[in-house]
Amino acid sequence: MFTPEKMTRVLIAATRSQMEPVIRELYRQNVFHIEDFVEKDSREYEGYRIGTPLPAANETSRELIRLRGITSSFGIREDEEIPADRKVDAARLRQVIERELPLLEQETEELLGKKTRIDAQIREYEQKIEALRPFQDVPFDISLLRGFHRFSVLCGYVAKVPDLKMPHEIFTAETKKGKFIILIVPQEMKASAEQALLDVQFQAVALPDEEGVPSERMGFYEGQILTRKGELEEINRKLEEIRTKHHDLFLACHELLTADVEMAEAPLRFATTGRSFVVEGWVPTAHLERLKEGIHYATGGKVFVYECKPDEFTESPPTEYRNPGFAKPTEMLMDIYSRPKYTELDPTLLVSIIFPIFFGIILGDVGYGAVLLALSLALHRVLRSEDGRRLAIILRNGSLSSIFFGVLFSEFFGFALPWDPVLFSRHLNIGGHAGGHGPDVTGLMIMAIWIGVLQITLGRVFGMVNHARQDHGAHRVKAVLANLGWIMVLWGILFSIWSSFSMPLMPDFTGMPPVAAGMNATMIGGLSMIVLGVLFIVMDSPLEVVELPTIMSHVLSYARLVGVGLSSVAIAMVVNFIAIGLIIEPQLESPSALGAVIIVIGGIVLVVGHILNTVLGMLGGALQSLRLQYVEFFTKFYKGGGRKYTPFGMRKKFVED
Repeated sequence: MFTPEKMTRVLIAATRSQMEPVIRELYRQNVFHIEDFVEKDSREYEGYRIGTPLPAANETSRELIRLRGITSSFGIREDEEIPADRKVDAARLRQVIERELPLLEQETEELLGKKTRIDAQIREYEQKIEALRPFQDVPFDISLLRGFHRFSVLCGYVAKVPDLKMPHEIFTAETKKGKFIILIVPQEMKASAEQALLDVQFQAVALPDEEGVPSERMGFYEGQILTRKGELEEINRKLEEIRTKHHDLFLACHELLTADVEMAEAPLRFATTGRSFVVEGWVPTAHLERLKEGIHYATGGKVFVYECKPDEFTESPPTEYRNPGFAKPTEMLMDIYSRPKYTELDPTLLVSIIFPIFFGIILGDVGYGAVLLALSLALHRVLRSEDGRRLAIILRNGSLSSIFFGVLFSEFFGFALPWDPVLFSRHLNIGGHAGGHGPDVTGLMIMAIWIGVLQITLGRVFGMVNHARQDHGAHRVKAVLANLGWIMVLWGILFSIWSSFSMPLMPDFTGMPPVAAGMNATMIGGLSMIVLGVLFIVMDSPLEVVELPTIMSHVLSYARLVGVGLSSVAIAMVVNFIAIGLIIEPQLESPSALGAVIIVIGGIVLVVGHILNTVLGMLGGALQSLRLQYVEFFTKFYKGGGRKYTPFGMRKKFVED
């Protein structure tokens, strides 16, 4: 439960004639993690080289690339799910791929190509219209403005009509962008004209390469655009028909071709000669016999399958989680931090339990928990990706915990429920009508400290186990004792405090009689634990002594469970006070039309305020809970860095073998 799936190293060797059936069987079983063969590796097989893809690899790859282009243009996602009863039989699908898919691809590609051309034409017409737009008020054929040898034509916008001292012809028009002019001057006076135009902030406009009256040409192009858009709608309609009709078929073909390509390229991971091949990898020990039987059946017993002994390899096995179903979504949070090493304790199960509890302690409110529960259920229905669904389940577990702790804290959107808090009160004295004893901060803080002490102690115990499993020789003893030393220092400090001060919800040893030097037995025991603990820590690494103050800071870090939670309660109560106490209630005392509007505004403030507080509470609850796991808990025992177990094959979602 706290250890990854047990793995066995397997070597498979056979003649090349058996390569294809072995690949197909390995892919079908989807349990064999291949260790890629490296020619320059220290374990290089003499005379062996990296293999070459199977003959069908190139053609299948080209087919897959064409299909991916089509599915991408249709917006079909490979991670979509379809009901099991809509799976396509593999044998029938291969016939479809051979006979129908090429025609379907050709039709789709023709439509997509035509769509691309029409889109380009529409963009071209739009550019022409934009080029003509400054000239739209010109009442003559603009081709008459080209072809002069003795005259220059200057077009553009000006702030005002220039005062020209030379012979010229000028056309002006008012536009939204400013005053537009077309100026014709003798060629030898062009420089003087340009200087005069600069004085009136001239912005040149290129003369379009068009023939005819501009407004008529613009109308022509607008008509062409409408025609092309009509054609485009017809093409889109046909494409949508193809997408709707063949959606499942595209997904099934994509899955089948992807599998064919992966199998065809598998020899690139093998060690081969002209007549034989060798492949090594890892198999979950629980599936080893099934794998051997499958290969034996597929090849008629013509393949050598060997279970490697631990001293015959140096690589660490890949890590595959081994958790109960309810803890599997939390594996995503573990992978965000780092997957555990094969020899390391896997804390996923603990995190799957502790994370929702911390989330609930921080956001312990029935109302907020119910909102997040509805949100998580909706997300689980909408999201298609596996990670998205896992995240929704994690949020669901956290929201259920929020509801549970909301009942214990007697909170509903900042209001008190009809019963007194079962655990500790978090109600603040906010508002003119506030009263009562306020939050039980002392009790809440003691609870947080106890949580911190217990989780940090558990982390150190896990650290002792990890070092005992992973280290060797004298270092193993020192590392185990060092973790024990950290535990002794922590609890030694606690015993010393308990023997000196009386604190609620904690053991009280202040009444014990002194034994020596005014100290009672608990104080002497606590100080002894501290001294012995420090000695164990120094034996492993003297530099670790500088980290001793972190014992208390890490424990006190758990106070964030209370601090962040109380801030959420305070925001909720402030929102209620502003919206109800200051805005709505005064209007109810003397109803009026204006008062009704103000009441609506108060309702909006109430809803928006609680929506924002829900978001803040969700982020605060999740981030702070994760921080306590990643920083305070994991640093005591967990390193991570394990390789992900990636078996050769895939889980068939659309194809039925």
